[in-house]
Amino acid sequence: MTASQISLPQSDYEHIELSPLTLHIGAEISGVDLSAPLPPEVRDEIASAFVAWKVIFFRGQALDHAAHVAFARLFGEPTIGHAVFGHEDEFPEVYSIAKHRTANSIRGASMARAWTDWHTDITAAINPPMASILRGVTIPPYGGDTLWTNLAAAYQALSAPMKAFVEALNGIHRFEAPANGAEKANYRDSIEKRRLEALHPLVTVHPVSGEKVLYVSPAFLQEIDGLAPRESQALLEFLWEHSVRQDFTVRFKWQPGDVAMWDNRSTAHLAPNDIFQSDFDRQLYRVTLVGAPQEGTDGRTSQAIAGAPILSAKEELATAKVH
Repeated sequence: MTASQISLPQSDYEHIELSPLTLHIGAEISGVDLSAPLPPEVRDEIASAFVAWKVIFFRGQALDHAAHVAFARLFGEPTIGHAVFGHEDEFPEVYSIAKHRTANSIRGASMARAWTDWHTDITAAINPPMASILRGVTIPPYGGDTLWTNLAAAYQALSAPMKAFVEALNGIHRFEAPANGAEKANYRDSIEKRRLEALHPLVTVHPVSGEKVLYVSPAFLQEIDGLAPRESQALLEFLWEHSVRQDFTVRFKWQPGDVAMWDNRSTAHLAPNDIFQSDFDRQLYRVTLVGAPQEGTDGRTSQAIAGAPILSAKEELATAKVH
């Protein structure tokens, strides 16, 4: 059962308090202290809610880097902080989501569209992270929210002929700087050190829920394999605009100590540019979990075009020492 089918009421959970935020995506979980050891039954209900509601929120948690990583390990193996942009020195599993980090240095470098800056984390890798866990530390009094969209609901809202058409297609996902040359040197250098490009089915099957997902990550999906450039661009613009429709989304207002955990296999997310139009600072930290290649509706799987898979933090550090 999934949230997009509206069949998972609060009463289905015995050990957590769950409050849905919208019809299709997002739920707050209360009555849980993430800094303390979680009983297996609580962990299992959180995992169920995570898959069903796509992004779950915990308010007012007192986590430091160590507790953040420990919580993440309950659900998978943490990756290196960021495969392209680095990590915290003492905690290689942690990536700083700072207001002025390198990844944000190209904000505003291209024409803004409805889908601009929406993304699923690092889909340019053959095995994008399966989940992301983000915690808020320094939060502005207003502005700096985050939005998520349900890509399974986006698929379900397509017409039958369009579903059949896109299920047969593959998308080319690439980590690259803007074509207009507006990229910053640090951004370009980071990408050159670890090129990532992969071919993923345009419609994937979620490995837990079995849902079909419209796997379109606007920041990374560059073209549709096999289509002429004009065909590819026209279809992508339709799918991007469709995938971020307001009825598929949830918007979260951060407070210090909040934690958001989202399913990177079935969502895309956005941090609006409003934080850059203010003098307020914003600091969050993220841990991601090792993922797997995506699978299409006919069983075909992702293919690497360039770059190695994203490994666990321990494996990435060991590989770096060898090289």
